Amino acid sequence: MTGASTAATSMPDAFAPAMEKAFEMARYLDSAPALSATHSELEGFVEEHGREVLRRMLQAHYELRAIAERPVRVEGSDRVLRTFRRPSTRPLLTLVGRVDVDRLAYQRRGVDGLHPMDAALNLPSELYSHGVRRCAAERAACSSFEEVSAALRQTTGVAVGKRQVEELSARAAQDFDDFYAAREVVDEQTRDLLVLSFDAKGIPMRRQDLRPETREAAETTQRNLSTRLTKGEKRNRKRMAEVAAVYTVAPYVRKPDDVLADLRPVRGVQRDRDRPRPTNKRVWASVTKSAETVIEDAFAEALRRDPDKKRHWVVLVDGSRIQLLGILKAAQKFGVKITLLVDVIHVVEYLWKAAYAFHPEGSKEAEAWVQQRFLRLLQGEHARVRENLRRNARARRLVGHARKVVARCIRYLKVLRSYLAYDAALAAGLPIATGVIEGACRYLVKDRLERTGARWSLEGAEAVLRLRALRASGDFDAYWSFHLDREHDRRHRARYADAAPPLPFREFSRRLRRVK
Repeated sequence: MTGASTAATSMPDAFAPAMEKAFEMARYLDSAPALSATHSELEGFVEEHGREVLRRMLQAHYELRAIAERPVRVEGSDRVLRTFRRPSTRPLLTLVGRVDVDRLAYQRRGVDGLHPMDAALNLPSELYSHGVRRCAAERAACSSFEEVSAALRQTTGVAVGKRQVEELSARAAQDFDDFYAAREVVDEQTRDLLVLSFDAKGIPMRRQDLRPETREAAETTQRNLSTRLTKGEKRNRKRMAEVAAVYTVAPYVRKPDDVLADLRPVRGVQRDRDRPRPTNKRVWASVTKSAETVIEDAFAEALRRDPDKKRHWVVLVDGSRIQLLGILKAAQKFGVKITLLVDVIHVVEYLWKAAYAFHPEGSKEAEAWVQQRFLRLLQGEHARVRENLRRNARARRLVGHARKVVARCIRYLKVLRSYLAYDAALAAGLPIATGVIEGACRYLVKDRLERTGARWSLEGAEAVLRLRALRASGDFDAYWSFHLDREHDRRHRARYADAAPPLPFREFSRRLRRVK
């Protein structure tokens, strides 16, 4: 039905099909077959036929819009008037099914046509409505694209292919950076710690989307087995995503013995009952941006929260050289003083590896050896720990793999000695472990993007990371409003003179009263 053919349509006529379907449902529910049906049968009937009632109601409203549409002066951003006007129709797949939107097209030879009604409705350029796009995006953040496709068909009646789900998710996430850049973060007005943390997590990628050096390694490495990847070969199939977290937490003063006690859990005893919890937490990850860019984004986020730089900024990392250089560079660029600490859990892992060079793996002796040296590290005696490792290695005359493991631990502690001031950190109540960023790596990346057999495109992986970050940070609803406004800018306002599409139904309510 076009705009011209609906001119004689009245409002009761427009909604008659929906009412007819509703009465049809009522007649069945009042019938003998319905009275003998089970709950699940009735629920299925209402879900299926109720969706059709809603679809017809939505269709009726669009028909009323077509009735109310009036001719307007249409000038494009190219300053060309579209003087030829004709009725046109476009399909739209919504959450309740397909509808047809009748509107006037304004055209002129040699330029693209414009549809003011599309701008008034903020219709998307593709077939699928923004409601379908949001549903696909929210589901894709948790489930595979194939599962989302099947779920959409089952719950909404809308058939969306797997490839279309991936594309819709990418379009849904495209305003992620602009949203956070434009969002006003109010100064938190607190003296609590402002913590930034970073890590990296590998994502299995399609070969064409690997970074050039990784792709070259994947293509030139000789595989040991034909049916599976062996140790070390999987690394050449992944692209690293940089993960960031920014949050606020109150200082929590502890002693080295307190930290050591946390590693010895006692059944029924909750040691960290009084430990302050992170607040105002934002986590995100990117597989397309460099580590340096993500780190700068995190510093910009922190600066919005503490524009006067009055708070104590703490930065926690795992010791990656790339991250350390990026953090120091960002701190200098933003002119902020930071306390940079290496995550104590990563340090302990190096100690455990060294312990197995002296004691059997999994033994009580190895555990006691680690705890003694860990306590010294917490007391700020990292130089003493390094010397002890050297002396023990010489005394045991270690060779081969055992010697390399101990040497690697000594080198790690020496290179990062400036960031191992755990004694001062504990006395100041600073966090020394990266539990927040480890949790972010697990939720943002591992739980969704490291499923068995998964191979990601660059666009699909980045979209899912962004969508999961929005959900984890509690920003999805605010983001979606921002995204729809940006969609209106891109698809409609930008195509009209002065970015002002004409309103095609200024007298809409008056016309409806006349139709009644």
